[in-house]
Amino acid sequence: MSTYIRVEFARHFRDGYNLIFSLLLPAAMYILFGSIPSYTEFELGAGNVKFYLMISMAAYGAAVSTVAIAGTVATETMQGWGRQISLTKMPPSMFVSSKMIVAATVAGASAALVFALGAATGAEAQEGWIWAASYLIILLGAMIFACYGIGVGMAFKSESALGLASGLMVFFAFFGNVFMPLEGGMLDAARFTPMYGYVALARYPLLKDMPAGVDMAPDALWIPTANLVAWALIFVLFAVFATRKAKARQ
Repeated sequence: MSTYIRVEFARHFRDGYNLIFSLLLPAAMYILFGSIPSYTEFELGAGNVKFYLMISMAAYGAAVSTVAIAGTVATETMQGWGRQISLTKMPPSMFVSSKMIVAATVAGASAALVFALGAATGAEAQEGWIWAASYLIILLGAMIFACYGIGVGMAFKSESALGLASGLMVFFAFFGNVFMPLEGGMLDAARFTPMYGYVALARYPLLKDMPAGVDMAPDALWIPTANLVAWALIFVLFAVFATRKAKARQ
């Protein structure tokens, strides 16, 4: 298993697409939106606007990384790689676990890069635990999108499936209150989208002491928690259904 994980790391880090969209793009987006504008120095909650934007871009990068890597389980299986794996001593569960380990590691590296840039460019939080809590929520929450990536890959059975899955992540982020603060009806609708609960929970340590009714104040904790749990269940069921349907066609 350790040998296969090393091979997977080498393969993914040689892939320019993965490097650009999983690691470099979120970092570039943070520099563009979180470092250059002057308003990012303003205080917000228990830190500043830079910290808020840093969390947003780190969460997006971690989720996209997880989708891109976990989704290859589906495409490789449909292309016959699963048969090759079955000839070895590695059981299917270990094959999937290896992918998940690689996905979690790359997601962690993507988020860590954005956090490092944030620390270097003035992102601030009043207490150190906020940094650790936000990073941990980002890393753990990103794993629900692994099931989403597997489900899309199994449902569409082609290499373009991962491009579709990653493209939809941009849509989820725009309408999930990730890239820009939404208001009114748009914000109400965003509460039902896949990225909303995940990113809102990652921001919660920063914003939790802001009074209700103030601009950028967080929802009650149960709202993003319920969103995250609901979408985790949806993605798990989607992955299971798509996998069973794909196997039934073979």
